[in-house]
Amino acid sequence: MPVQGFCWFLCCRQGFNLLGRDYGEKEEEESFELRNKEDLTCNGRGPLEVTLSQPTRTANGTNGHSLSEVPDEMKSLIIEKSKMGLEEDPELLVKGWLFREVCGSWIKQRCYWFVLSLDSLDYYSSSERGARRLGTLVLTNLCSVIWPDKQTFKETGYWSITVYGRKHCYRLYTKHFNEAVHWACAVQKVIDTKAPVETPTQLLIRDIEENKFNPEVVDNIYQHNPILKHTQSPLYAPLLPFPYGSLEHTYHSGKGYATVREEAVKLFNCLQQLESARDPVPLIQGVLQTCLDLRPLRDEVYCQLVKQTSCTPQPHTAAHLRYWQLLTCMSCTFLPGPGVLKYLRFHLKRIQFQFPDSEMDNYASFIGEALEKTRCRECVPSWEEIQVLMGRQEMLCTVHYPGPGSCQLHISSHTTANEVVRRMLEKLGLKESRNTFSLFEQNAHWERAVGGSTIIADILTSLSAKEPDSDSQWRLCFKLYCILDADTISVDSIEYLFLFEQCHEMVVRGQLPACEEDLQTLAALRLQSVIGDFSTHSPCPPLDELFPGHMVEARLLMPPCAPPALLPATHPPAQGCPPPQRFPGGLLGGALWNHTATAAHKQKVEQDLRLRSRLKEEAAAIMSTVVEAWKGLAGYSRRDSMAAYLTIARQWSGFGCTLYEVDFYISSTGSFSQKLWLGVAATCVSLYRQGEAEALESFPYGQICSYGVSDSNTFKITAGDRDLLFETTKLTEIMQLMNAYFSAIRRQRGRGDDVVSITEGTAIEVGFHHLPPTPTPTLLELPSHPV
Repeated sequence: MPVQGFCWFLCCRQGFNLLGRDYGEKEEEESFELRNKEDLTCNGRGPLEVTLSQPTRTANGTNGHSLSEVPDEMKSLIIEKSKMGLEEDPELLVKGWLFREVCGSWIKQRCYWFVLSLDSLDYYSSSERGARRLGTLVLTNLCSVIWPDKQTFKETGYWSITVYGRKHCYRLYTKHFNEAVHWACAVQKVIDTKAPVETPTQLLIRDIEENKFNPEVVDNIYQHNPILKHTQSPLYAPLLPFPYGSLEHTYHSGKGYATVREEAVKLFNCLQQLESARDPVPLIQGVLQTCLDLRPLRDEVYCQLVKQTSCTPQPHTAAHLRYWQLLTCMSCTFLPGPGVLKYLRFHLKRIQFQFPDSEMDNYASFIGEALEKTRCRECVPSWEEIQVLMGRQEMLCTVHYPGPGSCQLHISSHTTANEVVRRMLEKLGLKESRNTFSLFEQNAHWERAVGGSTIIADILTSLSAKEPDSDSQWRLCFKLYCILDADTISVDSIEYLFLFEQCHEMVVRGQLPACEEDLQTLAALRLQSVIGDFSTHSPCPPLDELFPGHMVEARLLMPPCAPPALLPATHPPAQGCPPPQRFPGGLLGGALWNHTATAAHKQKVEQDLRLRSRLKEEAAAIMSTVVEAWKGLAGYSRRDSMAAYLTIARQWSGFGCTLYEVDFYISSTGSFSQKLWLGVAATCVSLYRQGEAEALESFPYGQICSYGVSDSNTFKITAGDRDLLFETTKLTEIMQLMNAYFSAIRRQRGRGDDVVSITEGTAIEVGFHHLPPTPTPTLLELPSHPV
């Protein structure tokens, strides 16, 4: 027991002394000063000297105490010229006591004397001159500092800073926020003054660039530097410099990665596994996914692949070609930085010169062409795309269009939606159409227009990754986008079929205001155009594919009128009376209340069943009426049925517009409380009450001064002196469509190309597009990057 007490005394003696340091002080009463090396004060104080101004008053409000009254630990923070002046240590920046986290000890934190100089952060056993130095962290520009955060303070009661070095990591703690910030600033300032660190690989790449026109010198560089050549040995450090520190501090990914330096070494191990892997696709996908998540590793992987494809002992084997296959996938997914790109291009030319008419020559040529077209991808290539790239082939893409038709097109990893639109226009003979077309991601319940600059391979990858519904399938569809001229479309053209199919989609979604009789006639015409004359053996589609479902539900979902005797009393309690109890009858009353709730739930279930039964009956009655109308259309051809269908649809003044559900801002109430339809058409923007045919108000494009996104879910249109605000989830779609209409108007006036697609001059910008106050406004040139 005496021995244990003595050990406890030795371990905690310094800690007991530190208690006096914080007693009775206030954090805000300390002020630290970090001076630049060039700064010299008139009183002769050292240029790198750090001073601590003592408190002017104590915590209890008395006058400040003299220096002799300051605790010893507080005195140690004062740099006195007689003791630690500039004459003895000119490179001194900051000194002070800090707690350091200690690993492998039953004491988690120990207090040490830390000294920051221009080259390192050192800590000592005490503040006395000649004290033993216990550790050093050399500071370079790759070191990093994590600043104090509130979460650590809440958990530990200390403000912490973390300094990452090449071999060491110092986690330092202090009670005072000002002191923690002071140390973090000082260390970061030293790091910022350091010259950039270059690895041997970077120096050799620079030598190769300088001597690229001298093959003998380049061969000599490769011969005497194994770091540039293929190896079977593991890699212990990255080829390029990366900051020391945790991934969370440097690059936020949240996917469980280690530090970037560690991930770089792991990637090289994955590359070496390609040589013996039975199926290389999962490994290739894993490397690409890591490069997508951790952008700095892209140049590193390129350098590693150049290394593994240089001076290979057996260059023509299938195992070695795996590196070239991964390099092919990388070149179609990511572009390296400028310096690495030059190095890569030189490597490809060198390989083509050394191995002409070989598989490596073919891969090098393919990669060189890919680098000319590649833009950074949003998705990692799918399994099918990687298989195609490994064989330097093109993919087959199926594009559907209204009706049962579809086209198969060959695409590469660089093909954009604009290119597919052009090819579909040529294939279907629609190049002379005045209307514009676009690609859509689509299933049975949802669709979204695809931006013209979007890479089709990314769309196919995202569609294949989406959860398949039981009754719908995701697909890529080619459809009308801006209906600029619906009157001159020939009835016999495929464009007329496009118009018919998209008009029917609006009817089924309930976006064509019409009476019930007209909707039933449209359903009958649809059956006649799709199936032909009525027959008892003809398969009849369900009603929801012919008739808007909300029309059936609207009849039955009216709120039931309860008898007055059953309605609960809502009179407020008399003034001064206590509020009614939740269970007025005590335990028995609670049981009765529970029984009443159960009975109400049972009644609601029965009511839902009756409602479902009535819905089925009503749907059957409507279907019967539709079938009777269908029988009366015997002899109508498909062409006549479509023409009659569109004749009825054209009776609506808003025919051809695209409707979006919005909440309209009412200035009198100051809220978005009126649900309307915003119709975007070829000549104007209109507001409709849902289900009503007449527009509440229309704004020709000549009256619109500007439009744009004002915040995350609010769209604003300025027409004259009026500002119209709409709250909607379709901000992107509305913005794209209005941009496309303005762009089409500009092209029709002879100021653009003949080929029309969704994003030719229709990029989205957060903000507003200000239009000139002309009768026919034109769209301003917009940034090329979509939001």
